[in-house]
Amino acid sequence: MKTPIEVVPKVPLSHEALRDTIDLCLWAGQLLIQYGAETQLAEESVHRLGTGLGCDWLDVFISSNALTITASSGVEFRTKTRRIVTHPVNFGSITAVIDMLARVQRGELTRQQVRLALRMISDTPRTYNRWIVIVFVGLACAAFSRLFEGDWPAFWLTWAAAALATFVRQEFSRRSFNLLLVTIATAFTAGVLAGIGTLMRLTETPQIALAAAVLLLVPGVPLINAAEDLIKGHVVTGISRGVWGGLISLAIALGLLIAFTLLGVRGV
Repeated sequence: MKTPIEVVPKVPLSHEALRDTIDLCLWAGQLLIQYGAETQLAEESVHRLGTGLGCDWLDVFISSNALTITASSGVEFRTKTRRIVTHPVNFGSITAVIDMLARVQRGELTRQQVRLALRMISDTPRTYNRWIVIVFVGLACAAFSRLFEGDWPAFWLTWAAAALATFVRQEFSRRSFNLLLVTIATAFTAGVLAGIGTLMRLTETPQIALAAAVLLLVPGVPLINAAEDLIKGHVVTGISRGVWGGLISLAIALGLLIAFTLLGVRGV
């Protein structure tokens, strides 16, 4: 006969401890959402963190630009909301938060250590130097031009256009310009350089060079997350992310249209 497992009840958190815990949950959830995690993962992760730090239960609500959590412990409960800001996709930060949550569930981290870990994740700079990113993003787009059966002149034209466009994107992003304006400016830059190559007849496959040069702007993560959110029943965030991905796509088209119009490029 199996011995029944004795469940040890949690010691209720104090009002101050509950306030600190919900702040940590909001911080972790904000990092996950703004760096590209899908809604279901963010909700589950926040819940795991809160219960791992001593809460009895958490109700988590994620909208397009806000995260709301109600945490309860014993007779105490608190509800707080935090605004979600937009940042570039960073799967390294998402992985770091998930790893930290696993350590919390194993009882290896206290609230103070979680706060230090979140601060470290927030302050960690990007892994690669900006010039390495410029070179290799350009090479990635150029490789696609070859996959699309472009010739070698199209390969080098795509590399130059995509690399310059990446530089422009970085400079505008550093100055905190609106993301849609950054996308238009980046697509315009890539379109101008690729369009000049087309007018000078540097390649026999100009359409491929023009298409591949703006692949760095394709909103893959927002569109994939939108589909996953809709499938899993998160309709509000799914529609929001889908609309945002559509707006980015329209911004790419507008940037290319302006470039082609100014250069007088036709028939591409």
